[in-house]
Amino acid sequence: MEPHTQQRMANAMIAQTAAKMRAHLNEFSGRLSAGLCKPAQRFVAEALYGIAARGSVHLSEIGRALEETVPLAKTETRLSRNLGREALRGHVGDAVLREGSARIGKRTLLVLDLSDIAKPYAEKMEYLARVRDGSIGEIADGYWLCQVIGVENEATAITPLYSALYSQKAPDFQSENEEIKTAISKVSAACGKRGVWVIDRGGDRGELYAPLLAAEHVFIIRNTGRRNVLAGRHKVETAELAARCPMIYATHVVREEKGKEVCHRLDYGFCSLRLPDRPGVPLWLVVVRGLGKQPMMLLTNLPMRRNRKVLWWVVSAYLSRWRIEEAIRFIKQSYDLEDIRVLTYERLRNMAVLVNAVAFFTAVVLGTRIKLDILATHLLRASKRLFGIPDFRLYALADGIREVCARSPRRSILGANAPSQMTLAFG
Repeated sequence: MEPHTQQRMANAMIAQTAAKMRAHLNEFSGRLSAGLCKPAQRFVAEALYGIAARGSVHLSEIGRALEETVPLAKTETRLSRNLGREALRGHVGDAVLREGSARIGKRTLLVLDLSDIAKPYAEKMEYLARVRDGSIGEIADGYWLCQVIGVENEATAITPLYSALYSQKAPDFQSENEEIKTAISKVSAACGKRGVWVIDRGGDRGELYAPLLAAEHVFIIRNTGRRNVLAGRHKVETAELAARCPMIYATHVVREEKGKEVCHRLDYGFCSLRLPDRPGVPLWLVVVRGLGKQPMMLLTNLPMRRNRKVLWWVVSAYLSRWRIEEAIRFIKQSYDLEDIRVLTYERLRNMAVLVNAVAFFTAVVLGTRIKLDILATHLLRASKRLFGIPDFRLYALADGIREVCARSPRRSILGANAPSQMTLAFG
């Protein structure tokens, strides 16, 4: 086959893939924005497409992706005006949650994570607060991000459910506890209280145990070791309880550390306990040794018994957090969220919700066939991601969407007589 014929066929395949992807995205944005006014519906469609097509939250990059004939500065102004809509965050966030709730079963893990968006050089962004920059472990200016991601135990497919940017300097801020409780309340209501909450050591606080137990939510929370609990009739710290917990089972796991696969032997067991302020509620402490100098302690209200499968389910559920941490990095890095530059707090919060919607589209909405087509156009770069990334497909898909959009621009599909503004069908 002639080289130019092969190139024409490749270009045709890319154009077809790009058209299918855009059609899926238009339909998805229509569902998310249904009920908003027409200008807001149009903005949601444009924002989702621009973020996905350019891998950026810069309004200038989103504007370039729209390929309008009007000056870019005017497009940016219009995008900025619509990004400031107060109703946008709640409407789009709730719509994504409704879409994702259908994927949440009784034993689906609901991983809640608090991370940061560091802005060490920003000066004019509204309500900048002090955060701990997780990438360097230092305190810097920025914002907090509360996220909830659904995942099946020992699986890789994720469902981004909830994302809320907040600042402790904002006038409507109450406390970090309230931010966490709001996330749990909203996600639980949408999912019909299905799912198992999995929270890191930051969730080991009485202010959270009380509402979780009162609402009968199932949870696995990593313990700090300093919590006073009741073991029989005696009050002890969980670290002391863990020290004398019998390790009744063992297994080996492989974990990637600094680019190398390291095998760990894990010994694990459990013991029963109660909280002093809720002595009638049975709880269990699952103890795992082999991942560090100190044992890992998991407090759960899932009934434990002397059964390897039952016990390992809790251990592996918490270890699933490692994959979710990578998913959170995917959301931040693939769409350059930490390079966000809008100045007002409302726009910042709206943009975080829109990025979560794009991540949901990439991870959930795109069907298997179109994902394979996108990966096929991006095969060389995708293959380089096989080593060192737990689920390289998400990164490759995000890169692939940008590539097919760049190689098959909207204007080439709309034609020479296309209108200067983006035309979309809203569902």
